[in-house]
Amino acid sequence: MHIRKAVSSDAEELSALLNEIIRAGGSTALETPLSAAEFADWFIDGEFPLVCHVAEHDQSLVGFQSLSLYGDPPKGVADIATFARMKPKTAGVGSALFPATRAAAKELGLEFINATIRADNVSGLGYYAKMGFETYDRLLQVPLEDGTPVDRIKKRFSVGARHHTTPDA
Repeated sequence: MHIRKAVSSDAEELSALLNEIIRAGGSTALETPLSAAEFADWFIDGEFPLVCHVAEHDQSLVGFQSLSLYGDPPKGVADIATFARMKPKTAGVGSALFPATRAAAKELGLEFINATIRADNVSGLGYYAKMGFETYDRLLQVPLEDGTPVDRIKKRFSVGARHHTTPDA
């Protein structure tokens, strides 16, 4: 698997990857599909993204991970988003992406990386725990577009701290 920084020309393929996840539901707070232009603005080269890395495998993009300042986080904090292609699934995408994201966070002088995960996203919660994120808050009953209340778990990663991640099973 090859990890590199995302470029604008990746937006078409990455928006299709993300939109498949959005349409499947249950694992992202995003509920409305994004056009390639919207994707580029949100994750690659808009006002809020700091960095976005992609994972390439067998000449296709199988996932991405971004750091952004959307929502005006506290100084020294950025939000992370991680997405991996559903079909065909490629094992280890998130684990391959995180070292590049962690290095970028350190280069940017960040103190913490924040992850806000739906409480019903068991795989996402497990992934961030495995990467060394620790739970620090819970947002109760945040409504989805259809009104369904779903808690959000807030986890953070201390960029300067030493972490021990568990190897992939």
